[in-house]
Amino acid sequence: MATGMPYGLQAMLKDGHKHFSGLQEAVMKNIEACKGLAQITRTSLGPNGMNKMVINHLEKLFVTSDASTIVSELEVQHPAAKLLVMAAKAQEAEIGDGTNLVLTLGGELLANAESLLRDGLQTSEVVDGYQRACDKALEVLEGLVLPGTKDVDVRDKAEIARRLKGSISSKISGYEDVLAGLVAEACIDVCPKNPNNFNVDNVRVIKIQGSTVAESVVVKGMVLKRDTEGSIKAVDDAKVAAYTQGVDTSSTDTKGTVLIKSAEELENYSKSEESKLEEYIKGIADSGARVVLSGSSVGEMALHFCEKYGLMVVKMPSKFELARLCRATGATARATFGAPTTDELGFAKSLRVQEIGGTNCLVLQQDSALGAISTIVLRGSTDGFLDDVERAVNDAINTYKALCRDSRMLPGGGAPELELARQLGEFGKKQTGLEQYAIVKYAEAFEVVPRTLAENSGLNATNVVHAMYSAHAAGAVAAGLDVDGGAPRDLSGAPDSILDLFSTKWWAIRLATEAACTVLKVDQIIMAKQAGGPKARGGDGDDD
Repeated sequence: MATGMPYGLQAMLKDGHKHFSGLQEAVMKNIEACKGLAQITRTSLGPNGMNKMVINHLEKLFVTSDASTIVSELEVQHPAAKLLVMAAKAQEAEIGDGTNLVLTLGGELLANAESLLRDGLQTSEVVDGYQRACDKALEVLEGLVLPGTKDVDVRDKAEIARRLKGSISSKISGYEDVLAGLVAEACIDVCPKNPNNFNVDNVRVIKIQGSTVAESVVVKGMVLKRDTEGSIKAVDDAKVAAYTQGVDTSSTDTKGTVLIKSAEELENYSKSEESKLEEYIKGIADSGARVVLSGSSVGEMALHFCEKYGLMVVKMPSKFELARLCRATGATARATFGAPTTDELGFAKSLRVQEIGGTNCLVLQQDSALGAISTIVLRGSTDGFLDDVERAVNDAINTYKALCRDSRMLPGGGAPELELARQLGEFGKKQTGLEQYAIVKYAEAFEVVPRTLAENSGLNATNVVHAMYSAHAAGAVAAGLDVDGGAPRDLSGAPDSILDLFSTKWWAIRLATEAACTVLKVDQIIMAKQAGGPKARGGDGDDD
């Protein structure tokens, strides 16, 4: 055999590969990466959570406490931490809220597993214990549902607003009373006969800088930050014609040459084009339409004739906005320019330009029987603040959607997590075999929620958790942390009650456990050599 010939993995994989195996190199490194990610988002948990300043690869600045936005803009590279991010994204897709709970709980489960592995337990024993504990936790969670919350009238504004407060206050504390009422009103306006078919896309959010959040309103219909093209600014009970292309004379794909010999021929040439365009627009006016939606540019000549026949012209460069406006009015967008048929026309109860905070906005208002779209007009001092309010509102809209499917609620303030920690701890101590240690550590992981809520609120976390354990042991299973007073109390029955959605917690526990178990099952990391040429030179920036 030739000397220096590679053997083992070196012989199998190409040059430049990396290979890590064993407890120290693979498992512990993965746990360390996940703990680092969880530590970033953990301090943003709860009503007093801190904001993160994230600058993404496009150098766009985000200042937010929303975990979903933070992890999506961070561009996490470590493969194990990516598993936690995927779990958080699965939570976002399923419920639309509770992403921070997935990341915080997943990181804590892995941190607790680390001490077990250092004590000599096998990863398989830890994983089995965690999975058994997860099944028990979901079973215990069912018993913590507040009585009377299973059935709810999804069109009862006051009750829905009460249930949405918890979701909003965890993102932007202090404005939950105003925003919960707005979201409840907007969602109830567009809720179909079968609430299971509620579509979050039917509730739009528009941000207009200026004034305060208290000045925010709900419009039954659509609000667009744009003006009309002509001088007609308001119509009532008008038929609407929509076009995906521009309102202008169509230019041909081929080029041609026209030979004009006299001034009369020149005049007649342009006249024929004008008369053809006037014929088209007269046809639109004769169809009964009084509003024209253009998907592209509007020609000056076309605008002149639209003014002549009293048509309001609205330019809609975004095809998504055009589609929504068509849905709100019941119009069908035509691909060709010409007179629309009766079936293609939509209807607008009221369409007018209004000035909101110095911005000209087009406001479409409809009856309940017409377009099923409502818009929340958010007001605020800065763009960054409005972005944060919008994220809180979007989470609340998703919570309403989840409420329509499963309306069961849990007490807020970390009460369900502490009760899970207490009951699972007792369950673990009754088990035999090495799995009991994993179950006890799994139970301890739930303490991270009340502990973090206390830390973020500037309270003594150890004292808070101890007081909550005492209250729960005395039978007050709904006792959560009052972040203002610092003492544990039942937040579910108070006028300022904070409730959490059962399905949010259920999915968060399940997804965090699955992500933690997947990371623990990894015993080798094998990275192939990166594709591509040599790395760019790290000069002084003078190399183009």
